[in-house]
Amino acid sequence: MNKKLFLAQPRGFCAGVHRAIATVERALALFGQPIYVRHEIVHNTHVVDSLKQKGAIFIEELDDVPNGSTLIFSAHGVSKAIESEAKERGFRIFDATCPLVTKVHMEVSMMRQEDREIIVIGHSGHPEVEGTMGQSDTGMYLVESVEDIPELDVNNPDRLAYVSQTTLSVADTTDVIAALKAHFPAIIEPPKADICYATTNRQNAVKQLAEIATLIIVVGSPSSSNSNRLREVAERKGVTAYMVDNASEIDPQWLEGHTAIGVTAGASAPEILVQEVIEMLQKHGVTAIEELEGITENLSFPVPRGLGRR
Repeated sequence: MNKKLFLAQPRGFCAGVHRAIATVERALALFGQPIYVRHEIVHNTHVVDSLKQKGAIFIEELDDVPNGSTLIFSAHGVSKAIESEAKERGFRIFDATCPLVTKVHMEVSMMRQEDREIIVIGHSGHPEVEGTMGQSDTGMYLVESVEDIPELDVNNPDRLAYVSQTTLSVADTTDVIAALKAHFPAIIEPPKADICYATTNRQNAVKQLAEIATLIIVVGSPSSSNSNRLREVAERKGVTAYMVDNASEIDPQWLEGHTAIGVTAGASAPEILVQEVIEMLQKHGVTAIEELEGITENLSFPVPRGLGRR
C-alpha cells in the first residue's frame, strides 16, 4: 500500500533555540572547553549530546561549576536567586534565555512593582516555570489547570495579574485564562499573549496536518513541553499521534492502515532528525512527500553581548 507523507510548515527550530545553541557554540569557540550550562540548553537529546561532544558540561547546581568558569543559562531562564548566586561566584556568564521568556520575566517585574500578585499558568517542575516563579520572592502562585483555580488562596483578589509559560497548549491556556477571569474578575492580563509565536505556529500547522493525515509523528524529546503539546493537539483533532526522539523509536506497525502520514517537529528538534524520520518512512511504504504551505518564520535573535564574531 503506497503511503504519502505530509510535512508541517513551520516545524523544528525556532529563533530562541537557534540563539541558545549558537551561544554555547560561540562560547566554546572563544573560550575553549569546558563551557558549563545550567540545565539542558534546550530540551532535545540530540542537541545536548552534540554539544557535550564539543565540550559543554550540563549541570543543575551551581556548586558543580568550578570558580572562574564560563557559565551559560539555558533558553528556559533562571530565577533571580540563581542569577544572583552566579554573579556572586564570579563566573563569566552568558544568558541564553529566550527573549520571549525574558519578556515574561519583565512582565512579572513590572506587575510586582505595581503591587500585584501574579498567577503563573504553567507546568510544575518545568525549568521555565521555575525561572518565572523565581522572579519574585513573594506574591507568586502557580496553576496548571482549571481545577487548580478554586484552591488558590490569594491575599488580594483585586490586585491580581497572570502570565503564562511560553510553550503551553493554546487551547488549554485559553480555558484556564477564561476560568481565571471568571473567578477573579479584576485580574489583569499581559499587554501581549505570553505563548510564543513558534508554539502557536507549530500547533496551527499540526491542525492543518490533521485535516489530511490519519497518523502524525512528532519529532521531539520527552522533556520538550512544546513537542508534547503538538502530539496533544493532533490527538484532540482525532488523529493517531506519536512523539519520537528519533527515527529508531518508530514502530513500523504504527503505519499499518495509514496512507496519509504527517510529520512535524518541536521547536527544539533539529531538521536532521526529521530527515532521518523521512528516510525511515520511505523504507516502509512512503512513495510521495509533500510539504504543506505555512508561515515562514524570519525572526532571529542575536547571541548575548560578548559572543559576537571577532
